[in-house]
Amino acid sequence: MIDQILIEQAHQRVAPHIHNTPILTNSHINNLLGAEVFFKCENFQKTGSFKARGAINSVLQLSDEQKKKGVATHSSGNHGQALAWAAKMAGVAAYIVMPENAPKVKVAAVKEYGAEVIFCKSTLEARETTLEKVMTEKGCTFIPPYNFDNTICGQATCATEVFEDLQNLDFLLTPVGGGGLLSGSALSGKYFSPTTKVIGCEPELANDAYASFHSGELQPAKEPITIADGLRTSLGDINFGYIRKHVDDILLCSEEEIMNAQKLIWQRMKIIIEPSSAVPLACLLKHKTHFAKAKIAVIISGGNVDLG
Repeated sequence: MIDQILIEQAHQRVAPHIHNTPILTNSHINNLLGAEVFFKCENFQKTGSFKARGAINSVLQLSDEQKKKGVATHSSGNHGQALAWAAKMAGVAAYIVMPENAPKVKVAAVKEYGAEVIFCKSTLEARETTLEKVMTEKGCTFIPPYNFDNTICGQATCATEVFEDLQNLDFLLTPVGGGGLLSGSALSGKYFSPTTKVIGCEPELANDAYASFHSGELQPAKEPITIADGLRTSLGDINFGYIRKHVDDILLCSEEEIMNAQKLIWQRMKIIIEPSSAVPLACLLKHKTHFAKAKIAVIISGGNVDLG
């Protein structure tokens, strides 16, 4: 069980290595929603996403023996980039299993950090079997992208920074794919801002977290095809345990709503975000009567988009 002390220790551990990313506002978006919205911009984080937090928190806790043999993971991109970066920082070899349809910009970034990329088919089963083979051959340590307490504690530091900077928040919204960011944010909310409601946001075409949350039973994703490539992974069972207990709701939005929200942020805030990052704003716009006059924080999860 992740307690307040573990999150505080993770925060101290990762702080020297990452950015305390800025929080931005936009008057046009506030007027559209009739609410006060604060965007925590993890698109400005090291490696371009919040995933740097969980990766460096995990790598810094490896034993000397584990560091000698290296680390491995499977990732559609952002966790792969983050682990490649964290491994390079620690002088550790990294092996990243990536689906063959991963965005080129993310594949290129993983390679630039010095990691070895191993491609597989775009299914969770293919990722896991390929990773198993790599680990058997190399003897390396698996650093899970989301379903792992060290990863969750690292991701929790993002919301911890939000609660340090903003008081009396009514809501905190994050995207949800595997559930590392949402579960970590919910735990931070429990310990540092218990009156804030934490909401997960998910595409309708990758709605396993929504289905799991509302049914009370973990339901794996079935080959999701959403534009939000970072949210195609199935919710982890460890993450689901924390989410069931500490998250207040999970909302859905359509592909068109995601694209419109991404375009709105690009046009009005003049920052580059990836489709997964637009999902919380898409949900806010869809359910704006529910959030009227509220003070809201939104975690923009990343900005690694293939501009081609």
